[in-house]
Amino acid sequence: MAFLHAQIEGKIAVITINRPPANALSQELLLELDEVLTEFSTNDDVRVIVIRGEGKFFCAGADIREFTTIGSQEKAYELARNGQQLMDKIEQYPKPIIASIHGAALGGGLELAMGCHIRLVSENAKLGLPELSLGIIPGFAGTQRLPKYVGEQKALEMMITSEPISGTEACQYGLALRAFPEEKLFEETMKLAEKFASKSPASVKAVINLLKYTKTEQFAEGIEQEAKWFSEVFRTEDAKEGIQAFIEKRKPNFVGK
Repeated sequence: MAFLHAQIEGKIAVITINRPPANALSQELLLELDEVLTEFSTNDDVRVIVIRGEGKFFCAGADIREFTTIGSQEKAYELARNGQQLMDKIEQYPKPIIASIHGAALGGGLELAMGCHIRLVSENAKLGLPELSLGIIPGFAGTQRLPKYVGEQKALEMMITSEPISGTEACQYGLALRAFPEEKLFEETMKLAEKFASKSPASVKAVINLLKYTKTEQFAEGIEQEAKWFSEVFRTEDAKEGIQAFIEKRKPNFVGK
């Protein structure tokens, strides 16, 4: 694998995202993650998955440069649906998946983390969905999962202002389970993973499976609409300006077209 490192420690599989400098989610990286999760799903030696990031970040978002290669609204829709399906696969995975978040989980990185069953964070981590600063919207089910954790008002504020919250704040709002000093985060993540791994795999799988019944039918409709709106917004002049401004590291000039 080019961008992921997977290592089994006891009954815990640690998947490390390693795509410097910011561990951005390229399409190739997402395919690798899909493949390794498929592999571990039938490996009886693995009872828990931990996803973490190498370097300064958990994952600072999608690969914006790849967005410049998307030439049609249909391709933008396909991009969103593929990402949504992977996040849904993570959420419905038969084994617990814990996101161990340090540095930043932004955009697609936070959407990845929200798909996981548990989020543990460093106290000073930054979590947010800043897509509107690029003239686009979240496309990997972020508009549907974030309100579930932080409530509609806070989700709306986070998305429209594009301002992240800290790991400590994420715990207060219900987006993360616990926050730790960064140097203790992975150690504490593994402690929780070991507790999960000590339980009967059959009972753990049953509990995870039952959680899906708490998700309403509107969620499926919501992510379908998100993909449509993502592709609609993606074709605007403001989206082109926002993406280009991000690449050029300047402030975008949105004109409303």
